[in-house]
Amino acid sequence: MAEPAGPFHVLRAGPGRFLCYCRPGGAVCVTDAMEVWAGDLGGCPAFGCRCPPEEHGAMLRAALGRGAAELSLGPSSATLRMLEEPRCPAVALAQLPAAEARSQLQALVFGMAGCIETLERRLEAAVETLASSCSPQKNTAQSQQLFLPDPSPRKNRAAGSALPAKRKVPGESLINPGFKSKKASSGVNFEDS
Repeated sequence: MAEPAGPFHVLRAGPGRFLCYCRPGGAVCVTDAMEVWAGDLGGCPAFGCRCPPEEHGAMLRAALGRGAAELSLGPSSATLRMLEEPRCPAVALAQLPAAEARSQLQALVFGMAGCIETLERRLEAAVETLASSCSPQKNTAQSQQLFLPDPSPRKNRAAGSALPAKRKVPGESLINPGFKSKKASSGVNFEDS
């Protein structure tokens, strides 16, 4: 049971979706999670590829990566075409027997689970590296800023701030908040001329 080597590409053929992947040794597989079709990239495909055999696999992988591949299904076979490459028009894929297909699907599922596990470990390591690259003071300050309001009164608060607006007390100075005038405000008298 050979592990899938990836990369993995989703292909559409009619109403169905298919997963295309490569196995070690130059084989390409396509599955709809119930059946598996496989072909060999080591030699030229049956439909007359005119490119060197060693380039064929690289060209197919590149076409899959660009989304420039098309899958056609037949009764017991499939054809994988590279739309942009006239020298390599198609790869013939044969439908695998049920027992071999089941084995391939099992290898695919566990191979993908291993890839996911590896990616999760790499992501955790990257997060830890980024977290440790910050100083402890900055880390503490940044984490506190996520949960506590900004204590600085000088910073301009957004209109939708969660803190209630401070109410102006009558007689309080606008220029010097907190200082209350001893006289009651009389307003401006425009008739004193």
